[in-house]
Amino acid sequence: MPTKKKKTSTKSSTQKRILIVEDEHPLAHALELKLRSHGFDTMIASNGKEGLEAVAAGKFNLILLDLILPGLDGFAFLEQLRRKNKKIQVIVLSNLGQEEDKERAAKFDIAEYHVKANTPLSAIVESVTSFLK
Repeated sequence: MPTKKKKTSTKSSTQKRILIVEDEHPLAHALELKLRSHGFDTMIASNGKEGLEAVAAGKFNLILLDLILPGLDGFAFLEQLRRKNKKIQVIVLSNLGQEEDKERAAKFDIAEYHVKANTPLSAIVESVTSFLK
């Protein structure tokens, strides 16, 4: 009887891991493709609860976080992440562009805040690359 081969990972031990917490599947997929083409290992969570579970289960160097998410939103995600004393860098990608939203997110020690509608994918990749040099 043939034995099953164990899957081997192709990622390098120095490859930086990014968690994308985004419920808009086309955007999440586009971010994943773009970041992988730049050598990053990525994982997608489609809501805050999945994102927190991913953080609990694995190590990430950076999180790209939408704020408007089903169930547990981005602000609640940040609150729980910081309550668990996780010092992971977070870049917020949201269509909430009001100053009060930016200020509220900044209280959680985020790295950057980008309004999705005004930020091309290339600028997001540049931000990620500068944080993970």
